[in-house]
Amino acid sequence: MTQALAGRWFDGRSSAARAVQVRLHSAPRGPSLALQATDGESLVLSHAQVRWPEQWSARRLPRRVLVDLGARGSLEIDDAAGWQQALAASGHKASVAQRMQTRWSSFALALLAVAAIALAFYRWGTPWAATQLTREVPLAWETSLAERALHDLDARMLRPTQLPAQRQAALRARFAALAAAVPADLRRYPGYQPQLVLQFRRGMPANAFALPGGTIVMTDAIVELADREHLGDDALAGVLAHEMGHVFHRHTTRAVVEQGVLNVGLGLALGDVSWILSTGGSLLTGLAYRREHESEADCFAAALMARTGSGTTPMADLLMKIDQGAGPGAGFGELLSSHPNTPQRAQALRHAAPSCR
Repeated sequence: MTQALAGRWFDGRSSAARAVQVRLHSAPRGPSLALQATDGESLVLSHAQVRWPEQWSARRLPRRVLVDLGARGSLEIDDAAGWQQALAASGHKASVAQRMQTRWSSFALALLAVAAIALAFYRWGTPWAATQLTREVPLAWETSLAERALHDLDARMLRPTQLPAQRQAALRARFAALAAAVPADLRRYPGYQPQLVLQFRRGMPANAFALPGGTIVMTDAIVELADREHLGDDALAGVLAHEMGHVFHRHTTRAVVEQGVLNVGLGLALGDVSWILSTGGSLLTGLAYRREHESEADCFAAALMARTGSGTTPMADLLMKIDQGAGPGAGFGELLSSHPNTPQRAQALRHAAPSCR
């Protein structure tokens, strides 16, 4: 039992305050609160019946303490320091939130714990959750998204191809042979059967990209660069195999799902985050995940080209030409900013040993 503190009890039955003596009693589940009014009435409330006010540091004590007694009214105590001492003597334990407000060590520890959890969620939790959720995304949704995306690109950026019909036919034949050679063990999602389609466009630098659902677009510039540098169709086939890797790993869909999972996770963890934090997290996370996706697609390309009796050295040479900004590919380095380091990537492809897991 602690020493008595003078207080005023507003019992809810009248507007007048009643003078009381307040004591705290230690208990296994937290201290109880006992009131003794000067008119003889007494009241004992268990720890759960009292809405205990926050504790304060010694330098920030309030003028008076207000204690919510629930259905039994409220209590005012002028001796805030005495109330704090009584709480400590009775074994009252402040919540984590209260300790964070009064102790820098508790705040720093909690901050480190939150940062560690957020980092783990960002690094491992989000990709894992997105990979599982992607299994439930229907192929029809992907093809619909790809059609809209290609329509928008055609309207804003891309133009009809000017490659000769024979050149297109030769590349489509090589593309079909690659598609027919994709084995079951390279398909990350069992039962996922996208219809692979190769499209040609101009209007962009040397590039190729995969849309969800199986559509792969190759620009005139990358074909012309490979032909001008005498790299052969194996170089272009390696690029197409790489883009097939994006399709079969469902990277675009996973990226969309990953961003959704990340935004939901940030909202749950941090509440109403600012647009700066949300945008910064989105950009940082998207960059890291795209790099992982590029490595996965390189692994797919190396395995598929090996199965068809070709290597990835010509593909590596083509990547280096693009990175150096040769010919129509000038300025393409910025488009590769989310990719792994190109010289290291090319070196791994020349040895058919990209960083595969």
